Amino acid sequence: MLLRHTPTEVAERNALTINPAKTCQPVGAMYAALGIHACFPHSHGSQGCCAYHRSALTRHYKEPVMAGTSSFTEGSSVFGGQSNLVSAINNIFTIYNPEVIAVHTTCLSETIGDDIPQIASKAVEEGKVPDGKHIIYANTPSYVGSHVDGFANMVAGMVKGLAEPSEMRTKTINILPGWVEPSDMREIKRLTNAMGISFIMYPDTSDVMDAPQTGTHVFYPKGGTPVKAIQASGSSAFTIGLGPLCSTKAADLLKTKCKVEYSITDIPIGIQATDRFLMALSRASGKPVPESLTDERGRVMDIITDMHQYLYGKRVALYGDPDQLIPLTEFLTDMDMVPMHIVSGTPGKRFEKRVNEILHAKGIEANVRNGANADMFLLHQWIKNDPVDLLIGNTYGKYIARDENIPFVRHGFPILDRIGHSYFPTTGYTGAMRLLEQILGVFMDKQDRESPETGFELVM
Repeated sequence: MLLRHTPTEVAERNALTINPAKTCQPVGAMYAALGIHACFPHSHGSQGCCAYHRSALTRHYKEPVMAGTSSFTEGSSVFGGQSNLVSAINNIFTIYNPEVIAVHTTCLSETIGDDIPQIASKAVEEGKVPDGKHIIYANTPSYVGSHVDGFANMVAGMVKGLAEPSEMRTKTINILPGWVEPSDMREIKRLTNAMGISFIMYPDTSDVMDAPQTGTHVFYPKGGTPVKAIQASGSSAFTIGLGPLCSTKAADLLKTKCKVEYSITDIPIGIQATDRFLMALSRASGKPVPESLTDERGRVMDIITDMHQYLYGKRVALYGDPDQLIPLTEFLTDMDMVPMHIVSGTPGKRFEKRVNEILHAKGIEANVRNGANADMFLLHQWIKNDPVDLLIGNTYGKYIARDENIPFVRHGFPILDRIGHSYFPTTGYTGAMRLLEQILGVFMDKQDRESPETGFELVM
């Protein structure tokens, strides 16, 4: 099979990554920028870099992703990209007329040391930025961190470039949703609206990366957070950040710049993480959780109770982004499943500590690793040595699933070979039901596929 030569003997590797469980920072920065209404992302580097970032997002979301590039040549690489970026800013505002240009750096522009704040200031001084328009920016070197770090840096760039301090305080709650699907952002808004809370959420890629087909091309879809809303977030009463890695930097900057207090909780994947999000909303707003959401929670519990025999004791391997893996691991253990191998290519000290806390509370000992050498090759080796019943992660896991005949649920970024992730949420209680349906479906499909005729059941 495709990976049949993967050895079972695990050797420690310090300078080699094989099939990384991540992609680069600018991809995340570009996705975050698309969550502002009428925002034009700009990749300060070569054309090839921008093409990769666009194609990675387009393949996942099945939507056209527009972005600009500074089109570095050999000359730009030697003498700097200031002239290219200033010209690009002028051309973008003249031709495409966005509300905001969101500039992110790449390996090349970071290596030569281009000063993006200085270049942006020069463009303003030279009149390249029309009145009422904005430039925001983020440093996103591709050779450190991952797409999650790039997302976090660009959200912090939104706060730095757009949020306005105010002596007045409204009753509005800011929500920083972290890197989730457009469907998840829509679900987070639905939950908040169900509690009757006034809120500002950014970024918001719903109705941008899942825009409806109307038969007419619209360069800037109707979705995304308006610039005025982000500006007003500086006068909000409180900020709730979802996902520590994605949202802490922006929430902390908003507190420093605009004196808006904040709390950070997990992305609401599964029962307990959704409980924590709703209670954070309740504490911040003073409003109770409505009975309708309690009923949704009860339906999740009903499914788990009805189908527990298919879930109990099932061993799971999972990989992806830290902010999603932590609540997902917790949800699996809540269903009496057993996460055995957990990998994230994104570096950071909190991930392993938090995951092990969740596992040890249930008496589970597992392989947990993140960072440069926590890759798909290592995950496959672990699975070969200690097989599992289920694999959860992005499309790149399909090779391992095929070689080892493991039921496979696609979750995270990127998903290139299936549809639905951008339309059906996995956050909130509704998302928990969606995850349950997917997990139970692949288990039962395998049982049907492999059962002898004498054991082929109509009712399962």
